[in-house]
Amino acid sequence: MSSSSESESNPSTSPRRPHSHYPTPKSSPLFRDSGSGSAQELSSLSQFSSPKRSSLDEKIHPRTRRKVVRFWRRRRVKVILGVLGLVGLFFLTDWWMLSRLHDAGRGVKRSSSIVKSSSVSVKGGVKKFNKGKRPQIHSRMLALAAHALADGQNKPEPKGLWDEPVVPASVWRPCADQRKWEPSEGNNGYILVTANGGINQQRVAVCNAVVIARFLNATLVVPKFLYSSVWRDVMNFKPGLYCVLMSQFGDIYQEEHFLNYLAPDIRIVKELPLELQSLDLEAMGSVVTDVDIMKESKLSFYWKNILPILLQKRVVHFVGFGNRLAFDPIPFELQCNFHALRFIPKIQETGALLLKRMRKNARRSGPLDHYLVGPFVESSMKGNKNRSAKSSRYLALHLRFEIDMVAHSLCDFGGGEGEMQELKAYREIHFPALTLLKKTTKLPSPEELREDGQCPLTPEETALMLVALGFNRKTHLFLAGSQIYGGRSRLAALTNLYPNLVTKESLLSSSEIEPFMNFTSQLAALDFIACTAADAFAITDSGSQFSSLISGYRIYYGGGRLPTIRPNKRRLASIFLKNSSIEWSMFEKRVRKAVRQTKMIHRRPISRSVYRNPRCKECMCMKG
Repeated sequence: MSSSSESESNPSTSPRRPHSHYPTPKSSPLFRDSGSGSAQELSSLSQFSSPKRSSLDEKIHPRTRRKVVRFWRRRRVKVILGVLGLVGLFFLTDWWMLSRLHDAGRGVKRSSSIVKSSSVSVKGGVKKFNKGKRPQIHSRMLALAAHALADGQNKPEPKGLWDEPVVPASVWRPCADQRKWEPSEGNNGYILVTANGGINQQRVAVCNAVVIARFLNATLVVPKFLYSSVWRDVMNFKPGLYCVLMSQFGDIYQEEHFLNYLAPDIRIVKELPLELQSLDLEAMGSVVTDVDIMKESKLSFYWKNILPILLQKRVVHFVGFGNRLAFDPIPFELQCNFHALRFIPKIQETGALLLKRMRKNARRSGPLDHYLVGPFVESSMKGNKNRSAKSSRYLALHLRFEIDMVAHSLCDFGGGEGEMQELKAYREIHFPALTLLKKTTKLPSPEELREDGQCPLTPEETALMLVALGFNRKTHLFLAGSQIYGGRSRLAALTNLYPNLVTKESLLSSSEIEPFMNFTSQLAALDFIACTAADAFAITDSGSQFSSLISGYRIYYGGGRLPTIRPNKRRLASIFLKNSSIEWSMFEKRVRKAVRQTKMIHRRPISRSVYRNPRCKECMCMKG
């Protein structure tokens, strides 16, 4: 018994002796520190010790005590170090998982052409901000999204994710090409249009000009496009010497097809008659700018104010002409136009190449391919002969997060003081009227704008939306545009969650995309083709004209088979504001409900764009 007690209370004594010879005093530190045996047991053992042995104990005990104390101290240190090691390992693992989502410089292998760093042109050169690491926005939710993707990797995607409500959508069919009227003779004069903005604003301006020309019985001159400081085409001929060239109508669309297709509707010429070309139109009062016309003016305005000028001067020149025609009331014969604007063969051929590379192993063309790439449909299918392989469908995403959109929104995107100064500098150059308004008028705060759904979705919020909807990690994603504000670091969350994300720049070789470089409108035409033909299309800003035109084109020709995801930003904002506490299952449920409600099929509401929703008698017909 005494031997057993010794082995428990004093495991490190040397030389080893019987326990009965070395009793431990009850008040000894050894007793308090060892933690083995009871006080009564040790006290009873001490009664059997002789005085000689007791004196010997007093001599040996201090050394034994120090050894035991050192043993227990070492043991405690090891335990503490072990606990600290486990805690450190936990935090290291957590940091690694988050870094996979947010560290732009690690784990993201993308072509340098996917995105470019943001910059602002100012007097004296180019000033750049925000070169450091981007802030971790929605980091908690992004970590949960990564776990959700990992857990659902082998699960089927939600039903209806890639579909529209087929029955109500498929009852509508295109019929804008059915004419029941005589062509306009164009006797009242000539209409010139120099449209501003990008390819989307220009496209709407061209179609509106067709309507005005027929309504006023005027001859339309093939439209021209105005140089824009935002949508600019720049060609460099010599080092240090730049020549600004704006892509004109014939650089994007087929002129002959435009003229021939609309011949039964209106008279179109390529140029003014010689006797009118030398006129100073501005001096004679024939130039009409956007200042002179209210946005979305009705046809009655043009009849009352423009027709007299046309009859008197013989020429009216619309400059800008951005959204200057209302959509109601429009007579039946003044139809919207989805047929007259076809891209030139150079754009069609490269667009077909994009579709081929996005649809790996596809054995048939898409429902819109013929309208988008014309005779190059067959070339988009060549080489896809692997019948055993599953054809890949893809989701196209228009992430409206370019610097012009970000700056104009007046929202805060978490980039700190540097970002605020950069956007302020951009507004002063490109949006002087907004800058003045901000100085002279009390505008809503960034927080109020976000709550009201006025802020564009960030790449982080877009990624969270896609994961919540059920798009798995293997989804092939085409990203329209390449000038994402914040550059590569801002896209880190999206590219980490969806590694199969590509752009036209990464799909095409340098020689294939070189003919389009420095021509913004032609590059946008390639994005238009890839997004319009996609199996599903997601937009992040319902006010974007690019997204609206694509959505309308998919409705018009899609036959109810091409869904478009249109998030309600106000509802999403209320969900994102709870990102610090909401659980993933509830977040997923609320996002899906918010998006599902936007998929409802309905007629075009009064005064809404026929280019965005052509389900109306002026453009589409309902099957018997």
